Amino acid sequence: MKKTIFVFATGILFAFGCNKTSIVEENQIADDLAAPTAQRRCASQEVLERLLKEDPSLAGRMNDIENFTTRFTEDPTAFRLVNGVIEIPVVVNVLYRTAAENISDAQIASQITVLNKDFQALNTDYNSTPSIFQSVRSGNTNVRFVLDQTIRKSTTKSSWTTNDAMKKTSKGGLNPTSPTTKLNLWCCNLGGGILGYAQFPGGSSSTDGVVIDNNAFGSTGTVSAPYNKGRTATHEVGHWLNLRHIWGDATCGNDQVGDTPLHNTANYGCPTYPHRSTCSGTPVEMTMNYMDYTDDACMYMFTAGQKTRMQAVFAAGGARNSFAQP
Repeated sequence: MKKTIFVFATGILFAFGCNKTSIVEENQIADDLAAPTAQRRCASQEVLERLLKEDPSLAGRMNDIENFTTRFTEDPTAFRLVNGVIEIPVVVNVLYRTAAENISDAQIASQITVLNKDFQALNTDYNSTPSIFQSVRSGNTNVRFVLDQTIRKSTTKSSWTTNDAMKKTSKGGLNPTSPTTKLNLWCCNLGGGILGYAQFPGGSSSTDGVVIDNNAFGSTGTVSAPYNKGRTATHEVGHWLNLRHIWGDATCGNDQVGDTPLHNTANYGCPTYPHRSTCSGTPVEMTMNYMDYTDDACMYMFTAGQKTRMQAVFAAGGARNSFAQP
């Protein structure tokens, strides 16, 4: 069982839960070298570290959120969810320079469909979960997504970085729409091989939301394999709902979830099952979890513990409780 301890220091997030060893480090290097050229890259953790440096008060807010999540996890009945199902209006902000970047309404609709299937455990590959993990599958997370509106803006920018410029009209992007009650998704051409990034709960509402590369947005149109099934958004929205990478962004790190096995590092491509961790106990890694780095076709489940963390943000007193208000 992983400990649930969060410590913020000097603007960097540290998650404790497993000691490093030389064997683990060597294995991580070997895994990185063996990973395919086309690797999933999520910049959420890097963006978080930047925001922590820019705003010293963010660490305290995130610690408060983590303490609340721990209390919710220990006794969910003590906190009231206004509705059994949380319906989240989604605003899609499309920033385009070329016709291809101005993705179609059908492509946008396909992404909303994928989110609903994945978060409600209606995806057909959910049943591919290995027997060892079936007892901890999340089932329906009770989160539903509804397209609220699409906003399109032509731009002269050939690509965007993780500095949040796409979220600011003054920088050529689009300000978020009603970010305390609507999930804003930005679809644009991200540079540096980045597929997407999200802002964790606790950050400024002026930059809140999720950014997805236009070639990984949805499951039709301009999407490109192996990120053509809409799972980049599932992964990033997971971050937006306070989920960490399954390896805890450290060697044998802590993702703050008790029912996910320790991973020594990220997994890429489609690992052959069973893929064992080099962490303490050498557990079988949950490579099919949405919060790993595997290809879209090879990630297809959340756990019950991850579901509880997501529900905590909507509970009375939770970081995103405004989304649960009638």
